[in-house]
Amino acid sequence: MNKIEDKIAELVFMKNYPKQLFYAGNLGLLKQKKISIIGSRKPTQYSKNLAHKLSLALGKSGVCIVSGGAMGIDAVSHLGAGSFNTISVLPCGIDIKYPAVNKNLLTEIENNGLLLSQFDIGFCAAPWSFVVRNELVVALGDVLVVAEADEGSGSMRSIEFALKMGKEIYVFPQRVGESGATNNLLKEGRAKAIYDIDEFVADFCKDIVSQVSSSSLPLTALDVRDDFLEYCNTNPTYDEALKKYPDKIFEADLSGLIVIKNARVYLL
Repeated sequence: MNKIEDKIAELVFMKNYPKQLFYAGNLGLLKQKKISIIGSRKPTQYSKNLAHKLSLALGKSGVCIVSGGAMGIDAVSHLGAGSFNTISVLPCGIDIKYPAVNKNLLTEIENNGLLLSQFDIGFCAAPWSFVVRNELVVALGDVLVVAEADEGSGSMRSIEFALKMGKEIYVFPQRVGESGATNNLLKEGRAKAIYDIDEFVADFCKDIVSQVSSSSLPLTALDVRDDFLEYCNTNPTYDEALKKYPDKIFEADLSGLIVIKNARVYLL
């Protein structure tokens, strides 16, 4: 665990620059173009699918995904980007893998991507520390994508931070009665809708001077992630999948990317 001594340009948008920043992993990710993706801890399957598809496409285009390591949209976004191309900001000490259900995912990000925290080693997450974490997540991204959020949810504080920082906010179009916060953002003209993921990614990445090619990324950042999804698409037995991908099968199940029926794995 190390401290970041140099100033991070993106954090000047914060009300107060962090007094300290701890990290574990690859600081080089801070130099990449970044998008922050947040949302509900209990999202609909529709939102999970779109968040995964978006983070996967952005990751392949060389964009780093920033999120908070929580269950739901956070975990799906980290998984879609691949551990080599994601930054997880923690509401606790960097030595604590919280939430515990995402321990394997966070460990993989620590080994291959980047973990960040404003809190001392050993600090346990508290209600107020999630708000502090959320501001850092928003500040690091060039724009904020809110995959799904209800009025009064924790995501609303992140939306408030983005508006104060002058960050563009993007949301997925949702059905009436679902994701009330993002629907209201669209209604009020404070957010833009992502109707076509490929079009959004192409537009966002058009000013990347040096496009990251698949050959320039570690094998596990792209090929292994895609191989896992393709493998799940063959509907293997749960025991076979568990033996071949013990960590990934567990994380994908928790994140809602797969479902186990009659002892077989199905990709959603």
